[in-house]
Amino acid sequence: LFLVYVATLIAVNRYYYAPKFVKKYNAPDQLSDTDIKGNQYLYTERNNQKYTSLQFVWPESIQRPALADKPAIFCAIPHGAMPIGITAYPMWSKLFNDKLCHWTCAPVVLKLPVISTYMRQVGYIPAKSKNIVEMLTKKEENVGIILDGVAGMFQNHDEIAYLKKRKGIVKIALRAGVPLVPVYGFGHTQLWNVVVDPFGILEKLSVKLDTSLCPFFGRFGWFLGPPHRVPVTICLGEPVNCPKIADPTSEDIEVYHNILLKKYEKLFEQHKEAYGWGDKELKFV
Repeated sequence: LFLVYVATLIAVNRYYYAPKFVKKYNAPDQLSDTDIKGNQYLYTERNNQKYTSLQFVWPESIQRPALADKPAIFCAIPHGAMPIGITAYPMWSKLFNDKLCHWTCAPVVLKLPVISTYMRQVGYIPAKSKNIVEMLTKKEENVGIILDGVAGMFQNHDEIAYLKKRKGIVKIALRAGVPLVPVYGFGHTQLWNVVVDPFGILEKLSVKLDTSLCPFFGRFGWFLGPPHRVPVTICLGEPVNCPKIADPTSEDIEVYHNILLKKYEKLFEQHKEAYGWGDKELKFV
């Protein structure tokens, strides 16, 4: 029954919504195999942005031309059931510099039929050190990562960030000598109601398998349905400028990881009142 349900949703999108919005936005019927930047102007993502009244806020320190001469790593949290705020793909590829931004995802997702082709065509790469370093150093292009990963999907209306052990991205930034830009998606945890079992079994399995076993309900109580009509604001913080260190020590990594956590804390505190969350606190675990 579940497979029939999912197949029905895919069919409705493919044969009703896709032709409708392709015509409305005068978009090509098929995504290009070579023009990734052009592919990022998707009708689905345009609709996401309208639906969530998506807004971007960033500091003067990353305004052009601050990041023009080198790629950056955009480190977004929280994941939520789905981090809709990051799907304004063209913004990341043209707003702060002219470098294409490749978002990362669990490697298993890029092995799935149909979905993997679509995601690669808009620039996704596996969330592996080798792939990220290659994009930053050889192709000199931006990389975006949802830093709290699968564990961040299981936060139901709480602002809890699984970042204390997320030090690998700091090591990558130091080796490549690129800045880390903290990004907070206000509203991400409010879009869907995630089903969290009291024993945390689904969360542990998801983390172990590096894939989502995360049932959720959307608007009107619809299983795997559209998100609640919640405004989303993507706030970018002051960058962590990492020096290039060929072989960073654990002490180097610890220093810049602590700086990154402080930047997140400052970012959240700076914007939470304007979003209407004056009583909320960001917790790191």
